[in-house]
Amino acid sequence: MQNQASLQETKQHGAVRFPFNLYPCTIPGDFPQVALHWQESMELVFVKRGAGLVQVGAVSCPAYQGDIFIFTPGTLHALRQAEGQRMEYENIIFELELLGGAEDLCAEKYLLPLQSGRLRLPALQAAACLREVEEASRSKLPGYELLVKGALLRFLALLIAQGKQQPPAETADTQRLKAVLQWLSAHYAEGLRVADAAGVCSFSSSHFMRWFRQMTGQSFVAFLNEYRLNAAAEALHATDETVLTIASRCGFENLSYFNRAFKAHFGMTPREYRKK
Repeated sequence: MQNQASLQETKQHGAVRFPFNLYPCTIPGDFPQVALHWQESMELVFVKRGAGLVQVGAVSCPAYQGDIFIFTPGTLHALRQAEGQRMEYENIIFELELLGGAEDLCAEKYLLPLQSGRLRLPALQAAACLREVEEASRSKLPGYELLVKGALLRFLALLIAQGKQQPPAETADTQRLKAVLQWLSAHYAEGLRVADAAGVCSFSSSHFMRWFRQMTGQSFVAFLNEYRLNAAAEALHATDETVLTIASRCGFENLSYFNRAFKAHFGMTPREYRKK
C-alpha cells in the first residue's frame, strides 16, 4: 500500500481532533462519477434517492435508495451514474481513531483489524444509525460529537455481528489493478500506450485489455481519457491556469479535442465548468 501513495485520497475530512465529515452528493449533479480510488479512512455511502452504480474492487453492482455501502480502509472503489438515472447520497467519511484510542479494547479487537484489512464488513441495512449521524452532523447542537461517535459505534457493532465468513480484503487482481492505477496516476500526462500499461502487470497487450475491462468495466483508453478529464476538471477548480495549459498538462495535445471531450463528459465547456 505504501507503494501506491498517489492513488490514495489524502484530503483532510473534518477537524484534526474530530476527523469526521458528511458530504451530501449527487451524481451526475455534482459530478458524473467518482473514479476508482482508496483511502485510509472509513467511508460510508448511504443512497437517499434514485439509483447509480458502485464498484468495489473488480465487482460492480447497482445502488438503490436505502442501500448502504461500506468501504473499509484500503478498499478500491468507485461510484458512477447509471444510464438515465440520478443518485443522491450521503458520503460519510471518518478516521477509525475517532472511535477508540490505542489502549482501547475495542480498538484492539475491531478497529485496528478493520484499519489493516484483517476484518471485513458486510453491507447491512442499518439506516437508523446513519440517520442519527446525519441529524447530529446537521444540527451541531452541544454534544453532537458524542452523538456522532455513539451512532457510528452502534453501526459498526451491527455490521461486525453479521461479519462472519467474509471474503479476503485483497486479491492478486486488485493488487495488480492498484499497481496499474498507481502507474497511471504518475504518467497520465504522457503519451501512454496499452503496451506500456500491460507491462506494469507483465501481461500481453491483448490479455491486459480483456483483464482491464473485466476489472473496471471500461477499456484502458476510455479509462485513461476519463482520468485525464477528471484531472483537468480538478485543475480548473483549484488553479487559475489557462484552459490551454491545463489541457496540455493533463495529456491533451489538441485543445479543440479537449474542449469537445470535456463537454461530452461534463455537459459543459471547460470555461463554463470553471465559472459554475
